[in-house]
Formats: sequence, C-alpha cells, structure tokens
Amino acid sequence: MTNRRRTMISRSLLSTVVGASLLTGCGVFPGDTGGSGETLTVMTWAPQDGKATNMPGMPAMARAYERWVNSKGGLGGRRLRVITCDEHNTPTGAADCARQAVAEKAVAVVGSYSQHGRAFMAPLENAGIPFIGGYGVSQEEFQSILSYPVNGGQPALLAGAGHQLARSCEQVALIRPDTLAGDSLPILLNAGLKAQKQPIEKAATEAADIRAAEDAADFGPQAREALAHAGRGKEKGCVTAALGERTETFFDSFRRIDGPKKRPQIASVQGSVSQALVDRTGGAESPFEGAYITGWYPVATDPLWEPMRKVIAEHAFGEDAVDPADVGTQTTWIAYTVFAEAVKRLGDEKVTARRIARTLDTSDGVTTAGLTPDLRWRYQDMRAVRGYPRLMNGRVTFQVVQGGRLVAQSGESSMDMTETMEAAPTTG
Repeated sequence: MTNRRRTMISRSLLSTVVGASLLTGCGVFPGDTGGSGETLTVMTWAPQDGKATNMPGMPAMARAYERWVNSKGGLGGRRLRVITCDEHNTPTGAADCARQAVAEKAVAVVGSYSQHGRAFMAPLENAGIPFIGGYGVSQEEFQSILSYPVNGGQPALLAGAGHQLARSCEQVALIRPDTLAGDSLPILLNAGLKAQKQPIEKAATEAADIRAAEDAADFGPQAREALAHAGRGKEKGCVTAALGERTETFFDSFRRIDGPKKRPQIASVQGSVSQALVDRTGGAESPFEGAYITGWYPVATDPLWEPMRKVIAEHAFGEDAVDPADVGTQTTWIAYTVFAEAVKRLGDEKVTARRIARTLDTSDGVTTAGLTPDLRWRYQDMRAVRGYPRLMNGRVTFQVVQGGRLVAQSGESSMDMTETMEAAPTTG
C-alpha cells in the first residue's frame, strides 16, 4: 500500500469519527453542551430608592445567594452571576431593568418586585427570558406564558384576609392603593368574606373600599373614613390596610384619631406588615400588637427557613437590607430555589433562557422543601381564576402579632384560596 493511499484511508476514517461524534450524544452539537465552566447570568430587580414600596431585601438576598452558590462550586459547576437593578417603582424603571436583562443575556429574571408588569414583560417575552418568582403584584405575572409565580400574589392574600376577618368582623374597611394593581383587591377581599364557612352571625360580606395615593404622606381622611365605617355602634369592626410600606403611615394616622373606646380590630397582609416593622414600632408595645396578618409562607420562625437563615448569616455580609423575616427576602430565596432546580434538571445541556422555560413548562412538580406546595406551571395545571390563569399556588397562612412576634394564629391552618378566587365575580 502506498503512502498516498494510507493517507487517504486515514483521512476517511478521521472524517467518519468526527461526523459520528457530532451526531451522537442525543443530538448534541458543538457549542450545545454546558456544565463546568459555564457562567449563568440572571437578574433580580426591585424598587430600592423610590417614593414607596421599596424592596431592597430582594436584590440583597440575590447577591447573598450568588456568593453562597459560587462558594460551593456553582450550580452543577456553573458559576452564577447575579446582576441587580433598581426599578424605582416606575414603568420606565421596570422597562429599563428588563432591557438590561436582555442586553446582559440573562437566562432568567429571578425573585423580583414590580407593579409594572406591562412595562417589563414585553421586553422579556421578546427575548424569551423567563420571569421566575415575582412578588405577585401585577396581573401580567399571572398571565404571561414566561412567568412562573411561586405564590398567589396579592389576590391570594386579600382572599385569605377575607377568610380571616369573616370569623370576627361585622364591619370591614379596606384601605388600598388607588392604582390599577389595587383595583382588584376589594373584589378579592369580599370573595373571601363571603366564602368563609363558619362566619360569625352578622359577619361582613362586603368591605368599604377606601382608596389612597400609594405615596401619600397623610392618611388622615382615609383613617377617619375607616373609623366611621368600622367603629360605629356595637358591631365589631375591622380595619385592614394593604398599602405596602405606607401601611405604617396609615395606622399611625388611624391611632391618632379620636374615636370610641373600643377600637376596631386592625389587620393587614405580609409585605405591608412585617416582623421588622413590629420590632421597629415597639415590639410587644407596638401598635400592631394583636393585628391579624395574612401571609403566603410559614412564619419566619419555622425550621423550614433554617437553610435560608444559614446562607444569610454566612454570606450576606454588608447587606443590611437582608431580613430573614421579610417576605420579599423569602420570595427571592424560593425563586432561586426553583431556578437552581431547573438548572439541575438540564444536566450537561447548555443553559439558555428557553431551556429554563421549557424545563419549568414540562415539570410535574418543583419542590421548595415545604415552603410552598410543589410548584407546576403546565397547561393542565392552570386554574380558572379570571385574569390570573397562571396562579398555581393559592396557599395562604394566618398569623397574628402576639408578644411582639408574628406567630401562627391559633386554630387556623394554611388554606388554599384558589376556589375562593375562582368564585370571585371578576378580578380585573
């Protein structure tokens, strides 16, 4: 055999081997594999320096999670890169953050807060970037096929608050933001009031709807209106506010108003009243002592939160905004838990935004170690909650401020409010 012939045979064999290597391995082609050495960019945004509804704990928790994951080798050998953005609680800010996520080639937006779903979802949808574990304050989070909510948002909280108050209130006043996101809140609260199976004899079935500018500095008029409605006569009244960080300002105005000796029961939802707020306003001497609070997750002292607490203790250095009792911090932790599970399920595949979305779309359940029910976002899992078809987790918990601490309300276990929300006449 001549040298020329040997060369031709060798080249032919090499061509065959290379061709086979390109076509085997489940159709994997060059550049299609990920794994060790890959860097995954994600974004977390929230208003941090706006006039209202600041949530600095969410991006701070994301940065702590990044440090923790990378300290133990990343996600399956992939380094995590977290970029954060101040959304400023404006449509322009939300859109700017979304466009930055696109420009940075983020594979997901994780654990973020924004009321301006219309502004941020369009850029993310155009780029195919999934939105995982938003806070749940915009309808688009429960409508977009690229949104993967981990809680029931404000709708579940308000429906749950109705359940909680129906057991003891004959008159209810709701103070809520005069915003598009706030317009559905009285409808959902009323649905919860009406659905309660064992209400008191004269239980309220409809709350007074009292609107307020979300960045108001004085809630005196709203406080007087609430007291006039819920503090009249011998009937037991309840006043609940869902104003985000302005809830404290409202109740400060409320307690300064002269009224009957027997004051109405006060109530709110997590995100508007937190353990940090109770601590800051006096602990056991706080004006929130005895308040009813509806939440999404187990109380902050539950052992289920211990892994998050450990990460915060060891990796949140310099992040004063990270509070393990803050529901924004908790939501971000759960959202990153979901993201990490999606990455894990991709194995050695290259991680892309569309592959993360596909993994979540087809999953028969993502566990969050008991902090939520197993989460599913398949088409067959959608529920008939008008305006909120991707609301997959309607569970709420019932809490009370007792001895200066948010604790589980005696006699009340967690409850799925999905059927109550489905029965609401409209939610937007």
